[in-house]
Amino acid sequence: MPAHEGHHTYDAVVVGGGHNGLVAAAYLARAGRSVLVLERLGDTGGAVVSTRPFAGVDARLSRYSYLVSLLPRKIVDDLGLRFRVQGRTISSYTPVERGGRPTGLLVGGGEDRTREAFARLTGGEREYASWQRFYGMTGRVAQRVFPTLTEPLPSREELRRRIDDEEAWRTLFEEPIGAAVEANFSDDLVRGVVLTDALIGTFADAHDPSLKQNRCFLYHVIGGGTGAWDVPVGGMGALTDALAAAARDAGAVIATGHEAVRIATDGRSAEVTWRSADGEGVTTARHVLVGASPQALAALTGDAPPAPAEGAQLKVNMLLKRLPRLRDGSVDPREAFAGTFHIAEGYEQLATAHAQAAAGALPAAPPSEIYCHSLTDPTILGPDLVAQGYQTLTLFGLHTPARLFAGDNDAVRDQLLEATLAQLDAHLAEPLADCLAPDADGRPCIEAKTPLDLERDLGLPGGNIFHRDLSWPYADEGTGRWGVETPHANVLLCGAGAVRGGGVSGVPGHNAAMAVLEATSGE
Repeated sequence: MPAHEGHHTYDAVVVGGGHNGLVAAAYLARAGRSVLVLERLGDTGGAVVSTRPFAGVDARLSRYSYLVSLLPRKIVDDLGLRFRVQGRTISSYTPVERGGRPTGLLVGGGEDRTREAFARLTGGEREYASWQRFYGMTGRVAQRVFPTLTEPLPSREELRRRIDDEEAWRTLFEEPIGAAVEANFSDDLVRGVVLTDALIGTFADAHDPSLKQNRCFLYHVIGGGTGAWDVPVGGMGALTDALAAAARDAGAVIATGHEAVRIATDGRSAEVTWRSADGEGVTTARHVLVGASPQALAALTGDAPPAPAEGAQLKVNMLLKRLPRLRDGSVDPREAFAGTFHIAEGYEQLATAHAQAAAGALPAAPPSEIYCHSLTDPTILGPDLVAQGYQTLTLFGLHTPARLFAGDNDAVRDQLLEATLAQLDAHLAEPLADCLAPDADGRPCIEAKTPLDLERDLGLPGGNIFHRDLSWPYADEGTGRWGVETPHANVLLCGAGAVRGGGVSGVPGHNAAMAVLEATSGE
């Protein structure tokens, strides 16, 4: 019998037990509201989960989302979460061949070391000075913008005044980011490293007039007020496990295996119809908070669907017996893979890959980046694997829009994976395939997910990891006070598709809960 059987009226029903839905549920339950969470899958977490994807191997990988930057400390503290992140001493390593020899750019390990790495690559001090100046600017913007994410939406002019830097405003909010990259940096590889933050999950050219690449870049450099991207200790599932525990401890009821199929509302009271293995039921609630995509929300309420969304990334999880040796012998693989390892992400390479994909072809040299979480947090591996030197690798590929997989998803996935790994192998002193660990059945420990796989597995529209194009963090026509409002007064969007959504932040969940508490504060 479902845990909520016999209790058919709640103050709030939360549709979707992903991290944002759990944040909303925990805040509302802690404020004394009765809360029911309906989760379609058998477990909570959505895309923020840790799983053992390889048969018989004790490795808990962050399967879909990998790093934490946008989760405000305020949410962790407010909810008393038993969760922490670990910083990375190395920011990134980008291998390249210059003058017929393998080299690369290592960012991190201290200012002196980074300066020397820039000088070795570019032959002077100018590029590093530009790097310091540019990221000094984004750091100041981060300090001013990040605290606003958990406040009511500022107007565009209010945010502009808060930033108080007209050059920064023009660079980030008004001109395509490609203009700033080209004005500030001259080295193609350095330009590419900067641009990648504008392209994670976002299919755009550096000069796209829509500025969706600028919005992506902004969210990648403001996290925590510093822009740092940290490793979740225990994997991403540690966060949603802590959130589910916080929600339950506060009195929320979480019903997994329960799929919401319809929301009927008159603006004051709503009925949520759900389906489970035991049949269908209807729950009444004063407010409904939807952590699913805007497309799913429209299907539930019967409203006109929003414009189609499209994801553009390849996600690959791997377990290695050892880290591969690099052709660039000047850097230890344990450092090169400790941060973000950029592959085929030079500025011109990114432009070429985008143009090829926009024309309907797979990029000839697919750009991607790799993270090795186990170097920072070995607790995700069993003790035996740690003792043997095993490591995880997680790859995120760019510029592979969902449309490229529409004909034959499996065949195109295999073709893209082969081409992507070939780009990595070009910088290795040994093939990656020789380093892959076997699972219990002797198969190599590697899995790849296309946008269509993510749509099927997680309900992400078009495989879009942000649910739709990211929005500016200020009020626009129709955005409402918190950026979570919908055409229905008592139905709120608390997922990644809300204004200031996207990424693992909990911000939409927090803001939807605040909107409910404000609306009912006098009762």
